[in-house]
Formats: sequence, structure tokens, C-alpha cells
Amino acid sequence: MTAAMTTVDHDTIRNWVEARKGRPARVKDATEGGGGLLRIDFGKPEDTLEKISWDEFFKIFDEENLAFLHQDMTDDGQTSRFCKFIHRH
Repeated sequence: MTAAMTTVDHDTIRNWVEARKGRPARVKDATEGGGGLLRIDFGKPEDTLEKISWDEFFKIFDEENLAFLHQDMTDDGQTSRFCKFIHRH
């Protein structure tokens, strides 16, 4: 697997997601102790996810003290959609 990178930069995250036709989302009904569980929704919208604005996404992202772990390319040179949210140290 090619190297994964971590960022907290909002523009970097948004550009990476939009380049892969992704949208900011959160898990439906998971807002009880905060803003909800963030996800990136790729392709056909998933029923378990609720679309949210970038402003709301980054508000939750910062409040939850998250970082964005992502990979640009796969080992075979294809554009990667690997990403996950991790807690900042």
C-alpha cells in the first residue's frame, strides 16, 4: 500500500473528496453526544448516511478534534478513495 497522509487542512480535505466525487455526510441518528459520526459518501448516496454541508462537516470535524487520514494513489497507480477519520494527538 502506498503511503497514507494525515491532514487537518480543510481545503486539502475538501479538494481530495471532491476530486473523487465524494460528499460530506454523517451517520443518521448518531448525533446524541455531539455532531455525529462523519463519513465521506462516494457514488450513490447510502441510506444510512445524511448529507451535510461542508460548513457543518468541518464544524463537527474541529469540535471532535479529528484528522483526515487518506491515500492519493493505490499501489497500481490508480486514484485511491481510502480515507478515515482519526483523533488528533
